[in-house]
Amino acid sequence: MFTLFKREIRNFLNSLIGYIVITVFLLLNGLFLWVIPMDYNILENGYANIDGLFMLGPFVFLFLIPAITMRSFAEERRSGTIEMLMTKPLTDLQVILAKYFAGVVLVIFSLLPTLIYYITVYYLGSTIGNLDSGGTWGSYIGLLFLGSAFVAIGLFASAITENQIVSFIVSLFLCAFFYIGFELIYQMKIFGSFALFIQSLGINEHYSSISRGVIDTRDLIYFLSIITIFILLSKTSLQSRKW
Repeated sequence: MFTLFKREIRNFLNSLIGYIVITVFLLLNGLFLWVIPMDYNILENGYANIDGLFMLGPFVFLFLIPAITMRSFAEERRSGTIEMLMTKPLTDLQVILAKYFAGVVLVIFSLLPTLIYYITVYYLGSTIGNLDSGGTWGSYIGLLFLGSAFVAIGLFASAITENQIVSFIVSLFLCAFFYIGFELIYQMKIFGSFALFIQSLGINEHYSSISRGVIDTRDLIYFLSIITIFILLSKTSLQSRKW
């Protein structure tokens, strides 16, 4: 499993995909946070925080993570290498987990350089250290869990088709639905007393909760449940499509 994990990491870093994903993530966030004059701009809003990163990050991940995961199984199936992969002394779950953790590592790689934003704001404040560090670290943890959930969803989308474009579209739709879909349904107020329950099914509710700097067990269980469910769905899909 570890060998496959390392292979996946090498594939990301030996191709343009990994570098493009990291570069685009940093470039988009950097432009909105430091260059483009709008509400997210750190220099314009006059407050020592990087909240804009955690508001923009999920929407950037909505497109970038499906681009990372769309080839995970779809490309293997299209090229025929899935047969060789499945004959290795690994279980289906081990194969999926190797690809999953490789995707999560790429998410971590994209987040690490943004610590420069935190350090910059920390020292540029009118009073050094005048920054809500608890809320900031909570937001980083929340963004990592959100990215990890998107990776699990993307793997499932890749496992059900051999077409990378279809995989990308399905993954984008599912990630968007879980992130803002339940929130939109909640705002429609059509479920009455069940509205809060509908809202709690969405990723945004739990991501926002963690971003306040309080790590609630319910939020952790939610993210781990989403990840586990989609990994198991990927496993089921692979098993049902065996030749």
